[in-house]
Amino acid sequence: MGRVLRWLGFLLFLLVAGVAGVGFWGYTEFVRPGPLAAEKIIVIPRGVGIERIAILLARHNVIKVPIVLSMAARTVAADKALQAGEFAFPKAVSPRDVLEILQSGKQVVRRLTVAEGLTSAEILDRLKKTEGLSGGVTLRVQEGELLPETYHFSFGDTRNTLVKRMQGGMQKELAILWSRRSPNLPFSTQEEAVILASIVEKETGRAAERARVAGVFVNRLRLNMRLQSDPTVVYGLTKGLREMGRALTRKDLKIPSPYNTYLNKGLPPGPIANPGRASLEAVLHPADTGELYFVADGSGGHAFARNLTEHNRNVAKWRKLQKSNNQP
Repeated sequence: MGRVLRWLGFLLFLLVAGVAGVGFWGYTEFVRPGPLAAEKIIVIPRGVGIERIAILLARHNVIKVPIVLSMAARTVAADKALQAGEFAFPKAVSPRDVLEILQSGKQVVRRLTVAEGLTSAEILDRLKKTEGLSGGVTLRVQEGELLPETYHFSFGDTRNTLVKRMQGGMQKELAILWSRRSPNLPFSTQEEAVILASIVEKETGRAAERARVAGVFVNRLRLNMRLQSDPTVVYGLTKGLREMGRALTRKDLKIPSPYNTYLNKGLPPGPIANPGRASLEAVLHPADTGELYFVADGSGGHAFARNLTEHNRNVAKWRKLQKSNNQP
């Protein structure tokens, strides 16, 4: 009987020692730096359990032994708190740090920059081609209602969600700027402000010129002069769905269209692009110069004039420059 008890005691000792040894090994592996040679970004699918997550991470060489991560997660009851999404795992990350990353839900932040002056069709096409977003755009999107900005998003966010953020951003920004507008502007609605801002946006890319270009158009509206803006003619021909692909001709300027501001007085019926904050600010606080004309000056900017005589001189200089540049 005594011998049996000694054998049982010995076996119990081996069992305890074995469990302790496995536990020590498991803990050591849990806190040990992993095999990952450089930072890696991995997408953890939704609805996947800890075992499959561990196998996925081992396959990507983030961890060495999948069971160490899965057992540790279950031991601390963390498997239910793990997040799906796109995560960045640093070089030599340990299974313990992997678990903390998955629990934190701190995903990789992606970004999409929408430049000022793009049409809604161009922005939607860019959204369609942006990786990491899901679903199509089913919302109604009108010209001029998307705010150009850099938007941050996480893997799996929907394109509709991003469009709503763009629309909400424009509404918020416009409301703030409209409440601070200069008095006695020749337009009375926020929509008209967006229309004029979209024209200014397409006419100049120079920040220092925006208020001055806006001032020219505001002066023309006050005098009931035609705006004579080339970008509006382009929009009438392309509807914002494609690039013009060539320079405007005199024949183009005679083609009837609600957007042809060479033929029609006042603002066109809608925006011709999505203007940024600076252009909105410019038309709501236009420069008070008395100028009525502008033409390219060959340096990327424009030459401005108060009367037609001055403007014709500026045009002559521009044409002379164009001619000299076309010489071999």
